[in-house]
Amino acid sequence: MNFTDLNLNPSLLKALEDLKYTKATTIQHRVFPIVMSGRDVCGIAQTGTGKTFAYLLPCLRQWKFDKNKDPQILVLVPTRELVVQVVEAVKKLTPFMNVVTVGVFGGVNINTQAIEVEKGVDVLVATPGRLFDLIMNGSIKTKTIKRLVIDEMDEMLNLGFRKQITNILELLPAKRQNLLFSATITEDVEKLMDDYFTSPERVEAAPTGTPLENIIQTGYLVPNFNTKVNLLELLLSSDNTMTKVLIFAATKSLADQLYDQLIEKFPEIVGVIHSNKEQNYRFNTVNQFKAGVFKYIISTDVMARGIDVAEVTHVINFDTPEVPENYIHRIGRTGRADKKGIAITFITEKEAKSKEAIESLMKQEIPMLELPEALEISDILTEDEKPKVFMKIIQIKRPKAEERGASFHEKSAKNQKVNVRKNHKEAMQKKYGKPKTRKAKK
Repeated sequence: MNFTDLNLNPSLLKALEDLKYTKATTIQHRVFPIVMSGRDVCGIAQTGTGKTFAYLLPCLRQWKFDKNKDPQILVLVPTRELVVQVVEAVKKLTPFMNVVTVGVFGGVNINTQAIEVEKGVDVLVATPGRLFDLIMNGSIKTKTIKRLVIDEMDEMLNLGFRKQITNILELLPAKRQNLLFSATITEDVEKLMDDYFTSPERVEAAPTGTPLENIIQTGYLVPNFNTKVNLLELLLSSDNTMTKVLIFAATKSLADQLYDQLIEKFPEIVGVIHSNKEQNYRFNTVNQFKAGVFKYIISTDVMARGIDVAEVTHVINFDTPEVPENYIHRIGRTGRADKKGIAITFITEKEAKSKEAIESLMKQEIPMLELPEALEISDILTEDEKPKVFMKIIQIKRPKAEERGASFHEKSAKNQKVNVRKNHKEAMQKKYGKPKTRKAKK
């Protein structure tokens, strides 16, 4: 369906035309009329299928100018990077509309953000923690909010924002429209919708766990960490098509460790990004990746939903994710906007169960490839990979109280003492042969 077939106003159509967007994605054209009807919506679609425009277009279509300085549209997202991306998306759609958009998130001065929102805002994009703080200090009034959008709700719950989210929902006007969009819907998300949404219409552009058709998936069975590093370096060096590669590691420390390994071989073209890095560092790293300065970025799962970069050629799962849904989010960084993408996963014997869980979710297998002949198989194991020697500790069984007997025992005969009252006169008679008497003290 073309955007011209939707009930969009001229300002939005002109913006889409300038962006050279003509066709609406499945989730966009299916969600639009339901949101326009005023009903609550739960949209399920894979990463890269246009979820952001799916909720922004109908919300902006219904937006009306108001002299009130408080926000009409509230968008909640899990990470700072997503705040920036959604703000950019709103600005792309509203060059011909008088819409003020502000993004707020933690890690920066709250007073600066408070001053900005107090000037006036129509569309507010926020992370839950910082939004709650701004509501509590009186910088943001919630009474004018007409539409609430929650993007990637399951990730927000994973990051520990449950309490802030429920507090925010309690503070919002009862009369509002609720929109929730995500690639995966968990039981926790279902419960939250039951508590705070009104009969939400479920729209599935693709069932949860369905892999994107534009992505070619493959895997390698690799014996250990150091062989993974060798394989990664070999692929990056020998494959000229790997011009924009996202490499996912399981933990922040592992991402840093891998970065230290790669930076020696690929100086100035590899970056690393995770939640321990400072905000400006993260933004600069993503911008350099977008600009082509960095060819490779190492990231963690937290960033899997916070990096929206066009034309990512490959996603490499250096570690197989334990949560199957995270695999879908990871590989969804490539194969976007109807372009082909490639996802490669390194799998150790210990990670085989995670691979099976992913395949069960997708209802298809990940094709396995033979290791390249030029690959150097390392026999050096990390501390985590070395077999653990467990010493059996023999617990000495203490006798029961009734078996131990009394705490005090009869003394031996030689240690027994008998108190005898002595007669001094008799003692002296026995010792000196004559009685002795004590003299009076002078």
